[in-house]
Amino acid sequence: MEKGKSQLTGAYQTMVVIWAALLMSQFMLILVVFLTKRELFTFNFDAPAVNENMIVIAALGVVAVTSVGMSFVFRKKFRDQAIAEQKKELLQSGLIVAMALCEASSLFGLLLAFAFNYQYFFLWFMLGIVGMILHFPKFGDILSATYKHDSNNF
Repeated sequence: MEKGKSQLTGAYQTMVVIWAALLMSQFMLILVVFLTKRELFTFNFDAPAVNENMIVIAALGVVAVTSVGMSFVFRKKFRDQAIAEQKKELLQSGLIVAMALCEASSLFGLLLAFAFNYQYFFLWFMLGIVGMILHFPKFGDILSATYKHDSNNF
């Protein structure tokens, strides 16, 4: 009984560590922008949100929102498959895929900061970070993905 519970707790802790590491990487990217493009942090909100690169900015915005939205679709797909097949490992794969899709939004913000000196690059980072926060692992998912195998252990 105790062994099964500790395995589930260990799987959950692993997912939380992965989640935290990938979330922290977003703040490291912001630090890179701060250290290399400090002028983007002056926040002159009188400047227009859209400049001569409007098409690129709009396209990256649409792709970023789509990417974060798709992260929830993929995470749910992996979760449902993990429950159906009773494989808790699929939950971890789903978490990583979902976090990577959210990170794509932040990477688009990084592109806007470095390639276009776009002052509002942080909106892409905020979108990615909020998506990642919403993907915090749930212990109940692990229980759902293992209840058939471990029901005799509890």
